[in-house]
Amino acid sequence: MTLTSASRSAPPPEASSNPEQTSALAPHELPARRRTLALLALALGGVGIGASEFATMGLLPGIADGLLSGQMSADPEAGIARAGGLITAYALGVVVGAPVLALLSVRWSRTSMITALAVALAAGTVLSALMPTFELTMAARFLAGVPHGAYFGVASLLAASLMGPGSQGKGVAVALSGLTVANLIGVPLMTALGQVAGWRTVYLVIAAIFLATVLALRWTLPPQPAVPGRRAVDELLALRRVQLWIVMALAAVGFAGGFAVFSYVADITTQVSGASASVVPWVLAAAGLGMTLGNILGGITTDRSLRGTLLLGFPVYIAALVGLFLAAPGSLPGLLIGFFAINVASSALGPALQTWLIRVAHRSEVLGASLNHAAFNVANALGAALGGAVIAGGLGFRAPMVVAIVLASTGFVMVGATLVALQLRSRRTLAVLREHEGTYTGSIPIIAAQQEQEQEEQGEEPCEESEPARTTTGTIPAMAGA
Repeated sequence: MTLTSASRSAPPPEASSNPEQTSALAPHELPARRRTLALLALALGGVGIGASEFATMGLLPGIADGLLSGQMSADPEAGIARAGGLITAYALGVVVGAPVLALLSVRWSRTSMITALAVALAAGTVLSALMPTFELTMAARFLAGVPHGAYFGVASLLAASLMGPGSQGKGVAVALSGLTVANLIGVPLMTALGQVAGWRTVYLVIAAIFLATVLALRWTLPPQPAVPGRRAVDELLALRRVQLWIVMALAAVGFAGGFAVFSYVADITTQVSGASASVVPWVLAAAGLGMTLGNILGGITTDRSLRGTLLLGFPVYIAALVGLFLAAPGSLPGLLIGFFAINVASSALGPALQTWLIRVAHRSEVLGASLNHAAFNVANALGAALGGAVIAGGLGFRAPMVVAIVLASTGFVMVGATLVALQLRSRRTLAVLREHEGTYTGSIPIIAAQQEQEQEEQGEEPCEESEPARTTTGTIPAMAGA
């Protein structure tokens, strides 16, 4: 353990009225119109990503009919379960791409990196539209997912810098807002378009959104130079922190519950609730509305209390899954309300978990922000695979709801155990410091440093306006550094 004194940030430079000096300003000191346009450009990429990822779920029966027509004729349930591999392939692309691209981008400026990622997203989506066989389409979906996590990771950091100090949670929420808007408007529209014009047309339209994102980013984002002296090995240091892996694991397990259900939303709508396929876009719209409201709520509550957001959000999330299981059979209102509630709760948890990862990663913030989306898509792959397994096993389309409840409950237990363990560790460390307080030498801020570390380890942002630290003298015992 290292004891450090709380540093005071230098006052921000005064804004200049000269447009030529705009680039010298900090991002959050830019004119409000410029910042708003930049945030919208970042969110536009999220719209494309959300449409690419989630429209596949709504179009899964059509994709299966087009690429797996023989299997769909012989065994529709097995065909749908196999087509779910496209969702898993995309998710695995995110899992692989998020950390790799985060490490490769260390010496890039964030503005150049996010533009390159938007270009890669467009290319992967075009390939998804053009591949002639199921296997090649699966490979294209993997490639389309590779830039996903890194895009959101870099976008979250850029949005936080544009929002200003103390608004990290809101910055994450802004970066994720495109994803929620996609699910509110884009995914239902894309699903309806796909039912009329075919799923390949949908992917081409999504590629056009990514190309528009490239132009918008180049036009609106203020330049942010690469951090001097940073190396990939510096980012890798974050991987040594056990807490980083714990947070990723609980995100992967907890969110897998929602994906176990959402991956098969089209068949749950028709087979469980008894509605027609034309209702699927409305179910997706209800889910998208829930995502939008949950993301806004999560950004606000995370900045107030990260722990409170997690401890309240998970029980609501689990209750919504139970409600869907009980209310969806034969009831369209029950299905709509259930998907709305599930997505409000799960989306409110998103900014909290990403902010926690960024804080745990410390200086490796690009990697930390990207790993959240890697964990999120491990959840996507895990949920789709387990949901497909119970369907293929002949348990019916209601069985994924049971899988979802078990996964979400496990995630909540992991969150509670992690927070309790961190609290106990912080108390033990503080006790050791107090026990040996009389043997220190020099000017070491014992209590303030411990309070700052305790806040960071539990996901809370350290308070900059703290009282002056208490110091003592003597020799530092070995136990204090354990």
